[in-house]
Amino acid sequence: MGPGDLVGTGALALGADLGGNATAVGASANVVVLGLAARNGTPISFWKFTRYGAIVAGPSVLLAAPYL
Repeated sequence: MGPGDLVGTGALALGADLGGNATAVGASANVVVLGLAARNGTPISFWKFTRYGAIVAGPSVLLAAPYL
């Protein structure tokens, strides 16, 4: 495994992480939790989730960028 392989692996890991953090449909667990929240009387809209997700995903990209 060479240095180029680590860049590709890091890019894949970052992409997988951002999908789950940034949007409600980025990870199946998000969809399940949103369904449970709605069933229990606390619906969370797609845009509300994305607004908070962007707050988490933005710094994640900034922290990961130097490693890629």
